[in-house]
Amino acid sequence: MSALYMLIGFSLAVALLFLAAFLWAVRTDQYRDTHTPAMRILFEEETAHETSNRSNSGEEDNS
Repeated sequence: MSALYMLIGFSLAVALLFLAAFLWAVRTDQYRDTHTPAMRILFEEETAHETSNRSNSGEEDNS
């Protein structure tokens, strides 16, 4: 039974830690900019996977 109390206490401590991290993120405006991530997808450069495939196939990158 004492192990159960210890696990409940530990889970409450972890929950409070995550709550504190969430409140910190909200207070420091981490969720303020909702427009930029949507625009970043549209203007994103090639991924590293596509670039490595081109260099392995012998094609030149003219960009």
